Amino acid sequence: MAMGAADIVPGVSGGTIAFITGIYFRLLEAINAVPGAVFKDLFRGRLGAFWQACDGTFLSTLLVGILVSIVTLASAISFLLVEYPILIWSFFFGLILASVWHIGRQARHYRVALLIPLAVGIVAAWWITTLSVGQVNPSALAFFAAGAVAICAMILPGISGSFILVIIGMYAPVLAAIKSFDIAFLLLFMAGCLVGLLSVARLITWAFHKHHDPVLALLTGFMIGALNKVWPWKETLSWRTNSAGEQVPLGELSISPRAFADIAGQDPQVVMAVVMVVAGIVLVLLVEWFGKRHQQGQPSVSDNRP
Repeated sequence: MAMGAADIVPGVSGGTIAFITGIYFRLLEAINAVPGAVFKDLFRGRLGAFWQACDGTFLSTLLVGILVSIVTLASAISFLLVEYPILIWSFFFGLILASVWHIGRQARHYRVALLIPLAVGIVAAWWITTLSVGQVNPSALAFFAAGAVAICAMILPGISGSFILVIIGMYAPVLAAIKSFDIAFLLLFMAGCLVGLLSVARLITWAFHKHHDPVLALLTGFMIGALNKVWPWKETLSWRTNSAGEQVPLGELSISPRAFADIAGQDPQVVMAVVMVVAGIVLVLLVEWFGKRHQQGQPSVSDNRP
C-alpha cells in the first residue's frame, strides 16, 4: 500500500519504498521469473509450479496492496495537493530527502569514481524537473504508452513514474480514469505497465549485478535532482488550460519562501513546512525499521543476486 501511495505522488517513487523495506530484489527476481514460468508451467497446466516459480503469493499480495492504495488515495491526494500544496510538497520533500540518505549508504565501496554517475543522475533529474508539462491526446494508444513508460520509472528507486506522467501530460487523464473507474482505459494502462515491467526488470537486475555501486550512485543522483520538483515554494512562469477548462501551471521555478511571500502574497508557512519535512523523514526511517524486521531470509542489497 505504501508503494501505491508513493506511485500516485509526482516526485516520489514506489521503487524507493520497495528498496527501503527490503523487498526490492525479491520483487525483481519474481518479475523476471514470470515469462519463463508462463511458457514452462502455466501453458502446460502446472498451476502450482507456476505459482511457486514466480513467487505468486508475494506478487499478488503486493499488487493488491498497490491497487487498493491507488484507488482509495487518488482522490484524497488530489484534494490535498490543491488545498495544502506547501505542506504536502514539504512532506514529499522529506520523504525523498530521507530516501537519498538511505539509498546512498547502500554502496559497498565508496570511491571518487562514483561521483561521476552521481553527478549525471543529479543533472539528468534536475533537467527533467525543469521541463514544461506536455499535452498528450488521451487516446487508447496514449494510455498504453504511458503505462509502459511510467512503470519503467516506478520500479527504479529515485525515479517517479507519476512525475513522468506529469511531464508527458498524462497524469491528469490517468488520475481521472482511476477516480471514475474507467475500465477500458485502465486495462490499457495496465497492459502497458505489464509490457514495460517485463522488459525493464531483467535489465535493472543485470545492471545491479554487474555495476552495483555505480547504479546506486546514479539512482541517488536521480533522487537528489528530483528534489527540485517537490520544492514547496514555486513561482508559476506560465499557465495552460487543461481538458476541464481550468488554468493549471505550465512552467514553474523553485524560489525561496520569502520570495514566494512577496510574489504570491501568501503565508509561506515555513514552520509547518519544516514540521512536514521532518514528518516525511521520520516516516521513511520507520518504514526502513519495519522493513529490517521483516526481511529475514530475503535477498538484501548486499546479497544482490541476478
